[in-house]
Amino acid sequence: MKILSILGTGCPKCKKLYQNVEIAISNLENKKNYKIEKITDIMKIIKFNVVITPALAIDGNVISSGKVLSVEEIKEILK
Repeated sequence: MKILSILGTGCPKCKKLYQNVEIAISNLENKKNYKIEKITDIMKIIKFNVVITPALAIDGNVISSGKVLSVEEIKEILK
């Protein structure tokens, strides 16, 4: 199972990234292989070495920081 972590304090961009990740996963055939988690604690976000949110990490590895990925971009990353 892959864990997708949305890193952010709850700003509108963080919420949009979370929504886009949900939509991208719902469109995948193997959607049961993914789990989404929100990480809003600043100290935990800092441990990822993220300076600008929102950020997306997959299995602990930061994939994107400082931008809201589109649904299509997320689907492409998950292929």
